[in-house]
Amino acid sequence: MDKNLPEVSVPIVEPIVEPIVGSWRLVSFQRRRGSGEMLYPFGEDAEGLLIYTARRRFSVQLMRRARPLFVAGDQLSGTAEEIKASYEGCIAYYGSYELHPEAGFVVHQVERSLFPNWEGQSLTRFYALSGNRLELTTPPTVWGGAEAVGTLRWERME
Repeated sequence: MDKNLPEVSVPIVEPIVEPIVGSWRLVSFQRRRGSGEMLYPFGEDAEGLLIYTARRRFSVQLMRRARPLFVAGDQLSGTAEEIKASYEGCIAYYGSYELHPEAGFVVHQVERSLFPNWEGQSLTRFYALSGNRLELTTPPTVWGGAEAVGTLRWERME
């Protein structure tokens, strides 16, 4: 140990065992409008990963499977069309969460998001857990100019 560095004391935080803790693979992502119309914002084959940790942290990414590659091969040199297609085909955010099992919902406290308007926001998701399946449902929200309820179905990863 370097004698010139100050000694740092890190408190030990006990992990919390929640039934949703783990890694989850997206099975489906759909949005239902008030008219009953069903939409698949990232296609019927959307992909995603959701991670809940025992220390009440989470991270989620959802993506359209067939987003076009950038011709330049450089993330910062994409054309306006490439950047638009990439952004519109992806949702990503992370932060901390609070599980309310008695009420059947989880609150995502968003710290950072691809969509900056969510940063600092609390996003409520109603949940149903059955075996290795987790279903998260949003309250009615505006997305793409129309209000709809999103349903995300996840399967626990080994």
